[in-house]
Amino acid sequence: MPIIRVSVIRCEPQHFAEIKKMMADSLAVLEPGIRAMRGLIHFYAGEDEAVSSLVNVSLWRTLEDAKQLDTFQPMLDLGKAFVGKGATFERPVMNYASQWEFGPERSSPD
Repeated sequence: MPIIRVSVIRCEPQHFAEIKKMMADSLAVLEPGIRAMRGLIHFYAGEDEAVSSLVNVSLWRTLEDAKQLDTFQPMLDLGKAFVGKGATFERPVMNYASQWEFGPERSSPD
């Protein structure tokens, strides 16, 4: 079962549009390096304007794999830029051990 890594960014409502754009722009900087990391299963970035929050959620094969992001310099550099624009990060970043999972059931072809 995968490790679920969750990083939460919060900001004041008046900063949300700018932080949201920064998150969208970060894909070009982060994707090549993260995609090449050992153990990556999937990576998501999301936003919730109602609570002025954005998140990165990623799935990894092991805790060691997930913790590669702790020292990934492009992400650390972007974190400083987000903070400079008024964002705050929940710390520590959470790395959850999976308890259970499910997905949509697929019917077998007849």
